[in-house]
Amino acid sequence: MFTIGDFARLGQVSIRMLRHYDTLGLLRPARVDPWTGYRYYEAAQLSRLNRVIALKDLGFSLEQVGEVLDAKVGTEELRGMLRLRQAELAESVALATARLAQVETRLRTIEREGLMPTDEVVLKSLAAARVAVATGLARSFDPRHIGPVIGPLYRALHERLDTLGVPVTGPDIAWYEPEGDGALGEGITVHAGITVSVEPGSVPGLDVVEIPAVERAATIVHHGSMDRVLGTVQTLARWIETSGEEADRLGRELYLQSCGPQEEWVTEIQWPLR
Repeated sequence: MFTIGDFARLGQVSIRMLRHYDTLGLLRPARVDPWTGYRYYEAAQLSRLNRVIALKDLGFSLEQVGEVLDAKVGTEELRGMLRLRQAELAESVALATARLAQVETRLRTIEREGLMPTDEVVLKSLAAARVAVATGLARSFDPRHIGPVIGPLYRALHERLDTLGVPVTGPDIAWYEPEGDGALGEGITVHAGITVSVEPGSVPGLDVVEIPAVERAATIVHHGSMDRVLGTVQTLARWIETSGEEADRLGRELYLQSCGPQEEWVTEIQWPLR
């Protein structure tokens, strides 16, 4: 047998916790010395302790833990519950990490207000383009909403072009349209386009559209992940306003380099002007 201290070490819990579990009847000692009151545990009791801790980490109350253990949940069922909880926690961590990244991006943008150089903005015309396109719907312009939509669209579209034997003749182009009356809360239509040379309607199962030429557009090159494009886009907006120009419609993104690590991506943000 093991003393309560040794058992706590083996189970990686506190002595106070073991005493609490004893009081609640969740994990009674195998033996209590009648003279000293010292608690002693058997190694076989580690199995029950592991289940108590696992269920508690799943979000069960200690009362519910007792009910589950009394129902004698099998190992496979318990493993399934733990796997589900593990997936939920992993998703929560991923969401929190993405939220922190956006907070950092917003903070950097605020810190650089008034310091962002606008001499990187280039005024030029945009040639017409023919693209195979796939479309999806995102909740908002937040990169956390755009990324999970546009990434799969491009992957599926590239696979379709490979299957159909349609060659890619230029860079990828993306553009967006607000749903409904344009309120952000109503969703954003995401268009993922890949430059091709085939005629619209000439390849069954492939949606090909013509993007019209633009006489005048303000453009700026963004380096790195599109999750951090906020500062670049707002620099372009400030240039448009201070130059006395007026944006004609939502801009588009020309992916000059979108292979490899996202920190090496190069994207031209293009905003047509009236």
